[in-house]
Amino acid sequence: MTARRWTLGYGTNGFADHTLTDALDVMQGLGYGAVALTLGHPHLDPFADGWRADADALADDLRERGLRVVVETGARYLLDPWHKHRPTLVDVEAEERMRFLRRAVEISAILQAECVSLWSGVLPADVTPAEGWRLLVSRLSEIVTFADQHGVRLAIEPEPGMLVETVSDALRLRSELGDPANVGITVDLGHCVAVEPAGVVRALREAGPLLFNVQVDDMMPGVHEHLELGTGLLDLPAAIAALAEIDYRGVAAVELPRHSYDAPRLARTSMAAVILAERRLPHPWTATAVETVRADASRLPRLFAEAGRAVGRESIDPADVHGHAGTVDDLARAALVEAIAASFPGAPETVGALYRGGDDAERRGVLRGLNALTAHGDGTDEAWQDLGREVVADALRTNDPRLVAAAMGEFAAAHLDDHAWRHGVLKLVFMGVPLSVVSELRHRRDAELSEMAARFAAERRAAGRSIPADLDLLTAP
Repeated sequence: MTARRWTLGYGTNGFADHTLTDALDVMQGLGYGAVALTLGHPHLDPFADGWRADADALADDLRERGLRVVVETGARYLLDPWHKHRPTLVDVEAEERMRFLRRAVEISAILQAECVSLWSGVLPADVTPAEGWRLLVSRLSEIVTFADQHGVRLAIEPEPGMLVETVSDALRLRSELGDPANVGITVDLGHCVAVEPAGVVRALREAGPLLFNVQVDDMMPGVHEHLELGTGLLDLPAAIAALAEIDYRGVAAVELPRHSYDAPRLARTSMAAVILAERRLPHPWTATAVETVRADASRLPRLFAEAGRAVGRESIDPADVHGHAGTVDDLARAALVEAIAASFPGAPETVGALYRGGDDAERRGVLRGLNALTAHGDGTDEAWQDLGREVVADALRTNDPRLVAAAMGEFAAAHLDDHAWRHGVLKLVFMGVPLSVVSELRHRRDAELSEMAARFAAERRAAGRSIPADLDLLTAP
């Protein structure tokens, strides 16, 4: 896992049922280093009589806590209690929005925030796209000048369904504003899934050095609904890798505005999801080792042995204390197997020798490599198939839970016969290994496996022994 240059934060709009102090306590207690502060109810009312004193007090609090801050302007009913987000910068009458943005700039200056994040708005029915664009450029020009006078940066956020919907739209807007130095881009990772034509990595690259702010959430294509990380189609490891590639050093804050009812749990699971995604990224040593092996296959055995010392041996998932789902050195060795498979005709024989002469960690690396080849549609020739069946069968004869878990990955799901595959699943049950490590479990389980699991559960009950919590994955209809 490479060092993170940016700071992970959480949005206060996902803590609407907490006081601001309590929300900051939870965020800080979970290890967040930044907060995305949505101005408005219930946390900091920008139009209250004492707004300046409130901002001064918050600035002191954030400084004492060591939290970075960005200012968000997406409060739903702050300006109009009847109409969400109205007025916007593309409405005919927009003075309340302009007043709000000027106040957001003033508060940002007091807080010494990274930026003020803002968006264009949905084009109303009585405004043409050309007129909306003219209004947007004219009004933003005023705000840009006001922000520059206060030493504040602005970050234009593309939003699905709004006049400025994609990063390309935001860059065009910035250009028409005269490319001011204090204007950049906010990229919401979930929005990239929903509307960016080339996806999240391309969108982040397109923003490049103009990326001032990042929001983190999951989404489904074509649907503007912020989802918990891991429940949509966002490739979070790829997004994190892209942030490293463009050397982003700002705040990336989790944005779950409809999830305040479950805020503490989601703050915890979001942190875990980001850490897990980071651990799935290639280590710099791995990238160098892969290139070495592609150029010279004879270097593979030594690099295979060095992987644990070079990248570490911790679990990929911090919650997986036993490493059943894999370790970071498993990933490094799997990448080496993929590299030699793509560049060396005699790779199956070489990889087989690594398994037969290797320790348990190196054997796991071979198995994980075979799983990766299978998942990517490679390793389909007869030599790889023979090797895979040999090493999987050997691993399933052992009593090493991590080795058995690695053996029940993608290769086993694709190539083991039903009898052998059922045997592997039940061996994991007997060992107490979570069945989440089994690839394609829901697709490959059958009536016979369900009956075997039901008999196992009955025997455990009769003996007064506990039953694995996930056994219902085998017995459920």
